[in-house]
Amino acid sequence: MIITPAEPHDVSKLLAFREEAAAWLRGLGSDQWSRPYPADKLLATIEAGTVFMLRDGHTTAGTITLTPDAEDGLWADEELAEPAMFVNKLTVAREYAGQNLGGRLLDWAGERAYRAGAQWVRLDAWTTNEALQRYYLAQGFTYVRTVREGSAVNGGPRVSGWLAQRAARPADHGFTDRTPAPERLPFAA
Repeated sequence: MIITPAEPHDVSKLLAFREEAAAWLRGLGSDQWSRPYPADKLLATIEAGTVFMLRDGHTTAGTITLTPDAEDGLWADEELAEPAMFVNKLTVAREYAGQNLGGRLLDWAGERAYRAGAQWVRLDAWTTNEALQRYYLAQGFTYVRTVREGSAVNGGPRVSGWLAQRAARPADHGFTDRTPAPERLPFAA
C-alpha cells in the first residue's frame, strides 16, 4: 500500500469516508461524526498539505490528517511550547477493517512527526467514544485530559476533547511513502 498526499479531487471521497464511518459508529451507538464536516474546511487542509491517503491500487483504504497546528482551546501553553504534530480524521474503509491499518497509519504519523523534529504526536478523540479511547491507549498513547469547553470546528459544542499523546519515533509501518519530506517544525532541535 502507498501513502500519498490528498489532492483537491479527493474531497468527495473523504466526505464519503466520513459518512461511512459515521454510519458504522451509529450502529455501535456512537454519535461521533454525526454532524457533516464542511467541504471547504476539508479542501483547505488538503491544500495545506496535511491530508494523506492510503491507497491500495486504485482503492483508497484509509486517510489521516497530520498537522503542526493544534486546534484552539485544547492544549496548554506549556504543551504548545513542545514540538508536536497533531493527528486528525483517521479513517479506514470498512472493507479494510481488522488489518491494523489504523495502527500502522498512526505509526507512519509518528515517524513523519519525528522526521519533522516533533517530540510528540497528539490527538483529540471523541469525548464519549470510550472504545476509541481504549483503542488509542492500546496504540501506545497516554491520556492527558478531557476538555469539554469550547466549540467544534464544524459548529456546535466541543465533542472531541479527549486528549492523548505518544512520543514521535521511527517506525516500521510497512507502507510505501510517496509523500514529500516533512517540513521541520520551527522550534524543533
